Amino acid sequence: MPTPLLYTCVAHSTTVLAEYTPFPASSPNSTSVAQIASVVLPKISHDQPQKLTYTYGEHLINYVSTSNTASSLTFLLVTDKSVARKTSFGYLQKIQLEFGLKYTPAMIEDAPPYGCAEFNKTLKEQVQIYAAGNGEDLGGNNARHLQAEIDAVKGIMTENIERVLERGERIDLLVDKTDRLGEGARGFRTGARRLRRQMWWKNVKLVVLLWVVVIFLIYLFVGFGCGLPAWGKCFGR
Repeated sequence: MPTPLLYTCVAHSTTVLAEYTPFPASSPNSTSVAQIASVVLPKISHDQPQKLTYTYGEHLINYVSTSNTASSLTFLLVTDKSVARKTSFGYLQKIQLEFGLKYTPAMIEDAPPYGCAEFNKTLKEQVQIYAAGNGEDLGGNNARHLQAEIDAVKGIMTENIERVLERGERIDLLVDKTDRLGEGARGFRTGARRLRRQMWWKNVKLVVLLWVVVIFLIYLFVGFGCGLPAWGKCFGR
């Protein structure tokens, strides 16, 4: 039975340090969910800690992010809409804790893409645990344990989090139109250059016209003083 937990990763800013998906690497599903994550990561602000859910089609994109002063990390999970947010954020809290125990800020700061790939194994293990319904968000004592973790971060965008956890937030992720967006951006730049050239020529024409008017006015002023049109006062014998 396929797992409803489709993709997970840990990222430093926009650099993915570790990731896991249950789909084979060559699978279109694997590429699709990874693309969703690649679009979301640049949109995440690290000015302050965040805990949010976005909706995209039949998917939920859940993430917990830390602030700039805490290494600008993002713990992200893409799931089916059927997965309760309580489960998703229980999972994210767990991998955030595990990652913090394994890696120091100094190790993270200069890590290259997939520089923490050994953490992939932990991601896989936790996905399997939570997908099987054995995560810390289920069961009496475990539920209380998770609630204590959630209470610890409850002050972070509390009002917004509550609204998001009830109904999610929509985000326009045009993953399958990336090339078209790139072409549109290039077209915009070309149009901008063409507009600048047109404005430059208009300015040149205006300057030339002003000089013609000035020269004509000087001609009239001098001409009237010299007896225009015969110029007899200035050139008469």
